[in-house]
Amino acid sequence: MPRMKGSWLYYLAKGLEGLGMVVVLVGVVLSIQLGIGEEEGFESMKAESYGLAIGGGLFVLGWLLERSIGARD
Repeated sequence: MPRMKGSWLYYLAKGLEGLGMVVVLVGVVLSIQLGIGEEEGFESMKAESYGLAIGGGLFVLGWLLERSIGARD
């Protein structure tokens, strides 16, 4: 199968992967900020969990899309 690194699907896949990593990073930073104030323990864990779930899901979606177009071996 020919590689399609120049297609818009490739850039969409890379964008989803990048967005996923940014969402994970925002979740972790928000978790740290909430965790510093010791009264927000549950909110801190919730922010981190949502960030990891949503960001990880976006990253995996981008990775699968990139793989399906043959740009990733």
